[in-house]
Amino acid sequence: MTPTLFQGLLGASFYSLPPAVRALHDVRGRATYAGRATIVRGRNPLGRLCARVARLPAAREDVATAVTFDARPASETWHRDFGGQPMQSRLHREGRMLVERLGPLRFRFALHVQDDALWWRVGGVRLLGVLPLPASLFDRVYCREGEHAGRYTFQVEAALPLCGQLIHYEGWLEAVDPA
Repeated sequence: MTPTLFQGLLGASFYSLPPAVRALHDVRGRATYAGRATIVRGRNPLGRLCARVARLPAAREDVATAVTFDARPASETWHRDFGGQPMQSRLHREGRMLVERLGPLRFRFALHVQDDALWWRVGGVRLLGVLPLPASLFDRVYCREGEHAGRYTFQVEAALPLCGQLIHYEGWLEAVDPA
């Protein structure tokens, strides 16, 4: 069987992930997960503008959250819904990096497994797909995926120099329509 996008990127370390994280990244075809999230947005006006340009969701507490995954071996599309506010991204592989296109930005992430969690760390960013931005500007942008009480959990942080925090969101998901 052809490995999924995340299986191919992580290799053997994929199988050391908690079961809920493995299950989510073992999706083939289409699947929907649902749960709850809390979203915090920064207060800096420049940070708010950057968050708006990136089409990040508004601040909300304990909001109904759903993610529909359209997973192919070479790419995935994630359709997120935070209480009626959509956010979509496309992911694919470039060498050993996971590439996520979100709004006008194209992130390259290095993935690693540590302390029973999957971590995404920025290795490069391009604006509009062509203009490289210094990766050091994105040192405070990361994602942590884990498991708590049998549920898939996520935590995303995005903060930039001069802008401060753009967004922090975290929550949990469970399969409602597995592939």
